[in-house]
Parts: sequence; structure tokens; C-alpha cells
Amino acid sequence: MSTVTGPTRTAESAATLARTLVVVIIGSIMAVLDVTIVNVAMHPLAAAFDAPLATVQWVATGYTLALCAVIPLAAWAMGRFGAKRTYLTALALFTGGSAVASLSWNIETLVLLRVVQGLGGGLLVPVGMAMVIRAANREHMGRAMAMLGIPVLIGPVSGPILGGWLIDTASWHWIFLVNLPVGAVALLLAARLLRSDETRSVRRLDVPGLLMLSPGLALLIYGLSTGGARGDFTMPGALLPAVAGLLLVAGFVARGLTARHPLLQLRLFHDRTFAAGIATMVLFPAGYFGSMLLTPMYYQTTRGLTATESGLLGAPLAVAVGTSMQIATRRIDKASPRLMVISGIFVAALGLSLFGLQLGPDTPYWRLCAAMLVMGAGVGMVMMPVNTTATRTLAPDDIPSGSTTINIVSQIGTSIGTALMSVVLASNMTGTTSQRQQAAAFQHTYWWAVTLLILAGVPALLLPRRRRSPDSSTSAPVTPTSIRTR
Repeated sequence: MSTVTGPTRTAESAATLARTLVVVIIGSIMAVLDVTIVNVAMHPLAAAFDAPLATVQWVATGYTLALCAVIPLAAWAMGRFGAKRTYLTALALFTGGSAVASLSWNIETLVLLRVVQGLGGGLLVPVGMAMVIRAANREHMGRAMAMLGIPVLIGPVSGPILGGWLIDTASWHWIFLVNLPVGAVALLLAARLLRSDETRSVRRLDVPGLLMLSPGLALLIYGLSTGGARGDFTMPGALLPAVAGLLLVAGFVARGLTARHPLLQLRLFHDRTFAAGIATMVLFPAGYFGSMLLTPMYYQTTRGLTATESGLLGAPLAVAVGTSMQIATRRIDKASPRLMVISGIFVAALGLSLFGLQLGPDTPYWRLCAAMLVMGAGVGMVMMPVNTTATRTLAPDDIPSGSTTINIVSQIGTSIGTALMSVVLASNMTGTTSQRQQAAAFQHTYWWAVTLLILAGVPALLLPRRRRSPDSSTSAPVTPTSIRTR
């Protein structure tokens, strides 16, 4: 029998990784574009359907709840059906949901069909990330993960601009129809380029765990979103769902520590690097995405700009994040993960502090954009490098569970941050009558976001001081008895 030589095997691995990246990047661009486009379409949708804005917000909230409910299924689905089939299903759900959403005849139908989109969107990111991690050479993981940052560069920059243009020149239907050609290309390429993978597990689905985690996440995020929107976490409509969600998630954790085949492998938290990455990815997204909720509101309420104008002012931040992410994630293969991430957190907090310090009713826009450029440079040094560091040493069978867990906690952190900023801002805006008072309310709220960014530096101190050697990073799979702190 002939054997595959080293160079041939390396070339095949590189080709497999390249094909996987092409498919995953296209799918991720579609998902990121969709979210950013829909976010700027809330007021036009309210006018088109003659519905209150609070009801129209469910177009985004319903998508988020479905996304959180289906993410826990990603690891099991990859094991049961294979990553390729799972990814194709996710693309089909997202693209099909976009097609029928464009045909909605009332706001209730649109919300329901956005839920269908969310079921597909919830699988796209963790499954795509898991496929890339599996295909990448561990020594060059940073380069592969840097490529996954391309949608972060393209989507936030072009999404608001494209969404505003489609609504102004065509109609709201096109904010969903624009996904169809991209989705069709992604489906075709996924079917042709992705390698069919064998199922890695025949274990049964942990139904009790799923029935606790998925509804628990949905209830928790619903409670946080409701409390943030109403400016009051103590109201029954926010407090009761949030508490119920927390109890269900706690029950899932208790079961996951004792069940023979849990939905997610919680034993991975024994790995200090993975646990530190998870904690960082709760706090940092809370501060970052929480501040991103405030910025367009400041531009539109205090400065009187349109949604398109505020979107254009957000472009420098998106460019800085995407560019910095490309550089930092490629360097993480050789640099100290701890030093890079801590430095990024410091730079991000500095940039956001500079933004908040000079906030006012007539601050020159170039100064605000300059501060956001500094923040973006720091953000790019944190998000994807943390993901890369946390998952680099996972065994192949643990990668789906690890990538799924990271996506879950990042979504929870984002929801906590946006809800907290909403409540703090609402409390500070009470009784404001002038632009100067409004600017002061925003300024005070930004300090909460800065605090969350700084707190993310605490678990980041537990990340590895130096890049592990090639032998140690690929030698043995992570098992309950082989996990050590690093």
C-alpha cells in the first residue's frame, strides 16, 4: 500500500483548509451583513407595517432568541450528522428564511420568519469555526482564525450603508432578498468544496440537558432584553424570565457535571486557558457591544443625525477592528497570548475613555472617530486572539463543544452588556431637557462600558504567558485526566 508523504499531506491539508475558509467566510459575511442591515431598518419597518417600534424590535429580538436556543445543538449535530451536513442545513435555513421573510404581509409573520433565520444563523458560526479549527495546522491556527475575521471587517462597514441604500432606493423587501444570491453561492460552494466528514459520535442527544439549556438561554436573554428596553430589570416581565432562565442554566450546569454524555463538555473548564478565555469572552463583549448600542443612539438623539449618517461615522471603528484583528490573530501564532490580549484590553479601554471624556453636544466628529479608531485597534487584539488561544489545544472531538461554548458565552455577554447600558442610560436620561444634559447622560453610561472592558483583563491574566511549543500543542488529546493548568 502507498502511504501519504509529509509534503503531500501538508499540501492536502492546506487545500482542505483553503476550501473550508472560502465557504465559511462567505456564509459568515451573509450572516453579519443581515444583522447589520436589519439593525438600521427598524424605523422603516415600523412605517411600512404601521406597527409600534417596540413591536418591530422583535424582528431583531426573535432572531437573537432563536439563535441562542439552537447554538447548544451545534456540537451534537456535528457529531450526529457530520459538520458538512449540519453547515448545509444551516445555510439552507438561513437563505430560505430570508426568501420567505421578504414576502411577509404583516409584522407578526416577519418576526416568525426571522426566527427561522435565527435557527440557521445559530449554527453557522460555531459549526463554521469548528470546521476551520479542525482543518487548520495547530502551529498556524492564528492565520486561519484571522481569515475568519474578514466578515467582521466587511459586514459592519458595508451593512449599514447597504441597508440604508436599499431602503432609500428600493424597499424593505430587499434587505432580505440581498441574502439570496450570497446564500445560493455559499450552498453551491459548500456542497462542492467541503469534504464529507464521518460522524464522530453516535451518542444519543442529551434531551434533558437541551430542554434546560436552550429555553434557559432564551428566557435569560429575553428577560435581559425586556429589562433593558423598559429600563427596569425589576418588572415582572423582565425579572421572572431572567430568573427562570438562570435556574434552568444552573440546572444544566449541575447535570453537565454528572451526566455520562452531556450536551456540552463542561470538563473543558478544568483547562485554565479555556476557562480564562471563556471568562474574558463574557466580560469584553459585554463592554464592547454595550458601547456599540450607545454610539448610534448618541449620534441620532443628541446630534440629530440620520441612521445612515451614524452608520457612516461607525465605519472607522469597523475598519480599525477588522484591520487590527487580521494583524493580531496572525501574530498570535508567535506572540505571547497574555501580553497581546492584555495590551488590547488596555488600548480598547483607553480609546473608549477618550471617546467618553470628550463627549458633548458639539464635539467635532473627527475627534470622536479618532477615539474610536484607538478603541478598534484594541478590540481587534482581543476577540479573535482569545478564541484562537482558548481552542488551540483542544482535542479534535472536543472542538465542536469548545467552539459552541465560546459562542454561547459571547452571546450572553453581549446581551448582558446591551441590557445594562440600556438601563443605565434610561435612568440617566430621565428629566434631561437639553443636548448638553443628554450628552452628560451618555458620558456617564460609557464609563460602565469602560469598567467592563477593564474587568475583562482579570481573567485574561490567566492566559498563557508564552506560545506553547508545537510538540506540546499537538501531542495529546485533552482528557479528564490529562488536563493541566498552563
